[in-house]
Amino acid sequence: DDDLLVIDKPSGIVVNRSDTTKEEETVADWAEEKLKIKNLKLKINGDGQPAENLELEFVNRGGIVHRLDKETSGILLIAKNPKSFLNLQLQFKERKVEKIYIALVHGLVKPETGEINVPVGRLSFNRKRFGIVAGGREAVTKYKVLRYLEVRNGRWDTESLTSRNRDIKKSSSRTSHFTLLELYPKTGRTHQIRVHLKYFGHPVFSDPLYGGRKSSREDRKLLPRLFLHASEISFQHPKTNKIISLESPLPKELEDLMSKFEAQPAGSTLK
Repeated sequence: DDDLLVIDKPSGIVVNRSDTTKEEETVADWAEEKLKIKNLKLKINGDGQPAENLELEFVNRGGIVHRLDKETSGILLIAKNPKSFLNLQLQFKERKVEKIYIALVHGLVKPETGEINVPVGRLSFNRKRFGIVAGGREAVTKYKVLRYLEVRNGRWDTESLTSRNRDIKKSSSRTSHFTLLELYPKTGRTHQIRVHLKYFGHPVFSDPLYGGRKSSREDRKLLPRLFLHASEISFQHPKTNKIISLESPLPKELEDLMSKFEAQPAGSTLK
């Protein structure tokens, strides 16, 4: 509408501009052109009049209210004007926005529901990575198990494991277990979900930063992107205050990987 644009961001596209993204088009670049924010930017810079801080931030960010990692897909909100931008930013700051992510992680996550509440901060020895650090910012992620899955001796089991239909037996060294999770981040720290799940001992499938070098290398033979998807969001419309709820289904490449768990014939080897 006149106040808001919602996109379903594919994996592999950077959201915000930075010194390391000069050679690639970002969502901010696209939005700036699509919404004619570039015209406002030229006006602010060219008329000699100081802009309001809000208007300047709106222009500099291309209307983008929040962010997703480059390899994370899913729902992204973009404001079309400074007032909507401020309203939505305040909703995020006051934790009124409800977000749901879907992730496939290594191992069997227990218990089946829970909360990870540990501070997240930038690592001093690697400024591109984040971790659980003393003095980090508060970060809270709730989760729920959707499904347990396993691979035996490199072969995909056709049966999805859940605590309701069978007991999980002690795995052999040649059996790999995975869990499909629904995640509810209550804060929005950079890499929060990925860092929390690594800390919890269940890194996201195909995570090149936090999944471990050997494990992520094997994962990326099957899926050359992170298995993390922003699937649902609810917020108040910035003008009408009506609750808006949006959903994004899993992208094809994630569905294709899941189908290998669910539909691979028993005893066949994953290609």
